[in-house]
Amino acid sequence: MKLKIFSDLHYLPKASRPVTILQPFWSSPADNDVSPWSKSIVHYAKISHSLFEITSLEKADFAILPFDWLDVRGNTWTAKINSSVMSLGIQFAEMVKQAKKPLIVFFASDCSHEEIPIKDAFVFRQSLLASQRDPGDFAMNAVYEDLIEHYHENELPIRQKKAKPVVGFNGYAYKTNWKVKLKEIVHKGVVLKNGGTSFSPYKGHSLRMEAIKYLSKSLEIETNFVVRENMAFFEANDLEQKLKFRMEYLRNIIESDYILCCRGRGNFSIRLFETLCCGRIPIFVDTDCVLPYDFKIDWKKYCVWIDSKDLPQIARRVLEFHNNLSPQEFVDLQYECRRLWKEWLSTQGFFTNFWQHFPEKYFKK
Repeated sequence: MKLKIFSDLHYLPKASRPVTILQPFWSSPADNDVSPWSKSIVHYAKISHSLFEITSLEKADFAILPFDWLDVRGNTWTAKINSSVMSLGIQFAEMVKQAKKPLIVFFASDCSHEEIPIKDAFVFRQSLLASQRDPGDFAMNAVYEDLIEHYHENELPIRQKKAKPVVGFNGYAYKTNWKVKLKEIVHKGVVLKNGGTSFSPYKGHSLRMEAIKYLSKSLEIETNFVVRENMAFFEANDLEQKLKFRMEYLRNIIESDYILCCRGRGNFSIRLFETLCCGRIPIFVDTDCVLPYDFKIDWKKYCVWIDSKDLPQIARRVLEFHNNLSPQEFVDLQYECRRLWKEWLSTQGFFTNFWQHFPEKYFKK
């Protein structure tokens, strides 16, 4: 279904990029940027005009705030508000309200489970707390390159089932200690002082280490763990280093059957989407999460699903899941995971199905 959408470039702050849904209409991918992750919207850009039509506010089905609400929040450590950007957002929302049109806001932040001061908007967030979810809150995908296309010649490598499942993880994790607890206390104080919430950006990394500990103890599981002391890719200084870490990360996924996917700073896992992209089976640690298209996708069909409070049982859950799959079902599930990502969670897939978030009453006849 093709949606008629409205936005206004005059409400885009000078230092901000348009939200992803609008980028093909207002800008083009940078041809001189050689990094593969800069090509994340190429396929969506090719079909964007068949999915959305930019119209006047009067004719539009929906209005879209042109910038990510992250630009209002700025530094997630301090949660300080950029008052000038917020003012632009509220002005835009008021204009849309006067026109009696529904408003869509994107909020791709680690702390994006926080409320925004605009009533009745549809808000698409990366980080959501299911227990605090409002009716207009939806989970969004993570925007990044197709790992198989850019690094594996667009050929999905398929693994055959073995008696011992291979569980992989390459990333940042650590044990909780007094230094981490002190950081949590300081962070909570700073954020609350600036009007934010007390959601901890540190809990996820210690949960990862807890899961790794339990999985490593099982003699029936082969582990493929690379535990890093920092967020190596994001902290790398140059493109060459970033590519090196990216390839190591991808190799870890490709050479494993299952990948541990647990939240990091925010209450979501980019690794979940990357695992599916590579046709591997996620071991998803649920920390009160909301996943994209949860009203359409039976997520537990594609994942070893475990609540964070049940981590001591994680090895047993993986073995039960693995042993219940026949060799052919194990192969088929790899293809299904890849298909799920392409059709629903890639940038083009997410926006192709975007209309399904909204009741029929919002579409113009």
